[in-house]
Amino acid sequence: MSYKSYMRGRVGRVAAFTMIEIAISLAVIGFALVAIIGILPQGMSVQKENRQETIINQDMYMFLDAIRNGGKGFDDLTNYVVAVTNYWTIYSDSGPPVPHVDAHIYAGAWSDGVSTGSWITNGLRIVGLLSTPRYVDKSGPKSIFFRSNYIVAYVRSMSGQAGEKFPQTNSSLQELAFGYRLMPELAPYSYYEPDWTNYGAYVSSGNTNDWISRSNYWRVASTTQTNLCDFRLTFRWPLFPNGKVGNERQIFRTVAGGRLLQTNNIGMPVYFFEPRTYVRAKLP
Repeated sequence: MSYKSYMRGRVGRVAAFTMIEIAISLAVIGFALVAIIGILPQGMSVQKENRQETIINQDMYMFLDAIRNGGKGFDDLTNYVVAVTNYWTIYSDSGPPVPHVDAHIYAGAWSDGVSTGSWITNGLRIVGLLSTPRYVDKSGPKSIFFRSNYIVAYVRSMSGQAGEKFPQTNSSLQELAFGYRLMPELAPYSYYEPDWTNYGAYVSSGNTNDWISRSNYWRVASTTQTNLCDFRLTFRWPLFPNGKVGNERQIFRTVAGGRLLQTNNIGMPVYFFEPRTYVRAKLP
């Protein structure tokens, strides 16, 4: 047998895939691709959520340090905090609650159609507004009332993509940048034994020593409330161009020590912590 005849016989006997096998292979590949394509959006969504949570965590430290340390030179905040709104209500023993709204906006950023409010043109005003305590006692000699404040700041992220940050002035890119709402809350520290402030209940007992100890505890509680605050930062995101906010939320809690100083820089009270200054509580 010649070599050519031998090779023709070998080639004729080479195995190959049938059409049925190819169809089954394509079906398996198709199912795999469908599964991969179905999981891909979920994976991208998880990546996006992780990136946003990382940005929130990084921005939190900036606001935490600025407020807790009474920062007055954070002027770079004007590039990211576009509006601060205070929804405040007066509660009085002489009438029903009276709600009010104060809007403070930054000129040139998300201020279209807003005609009321004061310009937050420097970091001092922004930090001063964000440090507003949750409750402010306004009682006088003839009336008892207090003011309840609810601060909401509209912020573009300070961390993240460099193309979204200052000096970017393209309004379209600014609107597409990741944003969130920030709600800071400062309230006097109140985690002490309730019996400490109930010293009046021991006046009629006749036990002078017991009354004195409770009275001293009450002084400790009053001084603690004067110089220590519960501090909570609530972030909600994402912030959409129409002003609405998504369902994501993160809350951070800590304490802030020092005297909370009130000043009047923008026609209304603003507040700053003096972390190294402690004062004695006002006692009757």
